[in-house]
Amino acid sequence: MKVLIVEDETSSYENLLGILKEVAPDIEVVGNTESVAGTVSWLSENQSPDLIFMDIHLSDDSAFAIFSQIEVKVPIVFTTAYDQYALDAFHINSIDYLLKPIKAKDVRRAIEKFHMLSNIELAAYLGRMGSLTPESRWQSRLLVPHRDMLIPVNVADIAYIYSTEKNTTIGMNNGEQLGYHKSLESILSTLNPCQFYRANKQFAVNRDSVEKITVWYDSRLLLTLSAPTPERLFISKNRAADFKQWMTG
Repeated sequence: MKVLIVEDETSSYENLLGILKEVAPDIEVVGNTESVAGTVSWLSENQSPDLIFMDIHLSDDSAFAIFSQIEVKVPIVFTTAYDQYALDAFHINSIDYLLKPIKAKDVRRAIEKFHMLSNIELAAYLGRMGSLTPESRWQSRLLVPHRDMLIPVNVADIAYIYSTEKNTTIGMNNGEQLGYHKSLESILSTLNPCQFYRANKQFAVNRDSVEKITVWYDSRLLLTLSAPTPERLFISKNRAADFKQWMTG
């Protein structure tokens, strides 16, 4: 059986690859894509695999965007950390879904479900794939791990997201700062681009949190937000026009 893994986090890919080798040594992993664009390209240029393991949050967009660009004729096992909208869709439209961190018993269960599908059931499943569209894919809430808890965070209450090489911090409008394990790119792929803007390499900002815009001496824009930021937040001269258009969008 040939399998494609769609996953943009190296550790998650390696974990799933190791589990597949353990529970189903006969499976051949024929590829690994990390983005919507990459997946569409791979499926267009290669022979279809028998099964796809697909993370819902990819580096450039939600995986739902794949289905509006190409007809996918392959059963899918979705993977996700926590996304209630996605989980609801998975119940209806997927062979199975796996919650991260993925465990061997769950992968074994998904493969068994795939092998048990009759031709009629498989045809019915593939017929429902059209309902997996990008509509309503933007998250309104995040679950942020903190010690042994998951803290629900309303996206509307986020002032900024700040990322360094080692850490990502979610800054709340009330001044609270929460550490988050996902990259800035991964988080932004789940948020409405009309509401959140990639200000620079380290910052993304919520439009509603911008309180003041100062034109700096070199035509950069200095943003003042509703909450203090770890460092000054600048928009480059080259992106200033785009940012102003976004703000007035």
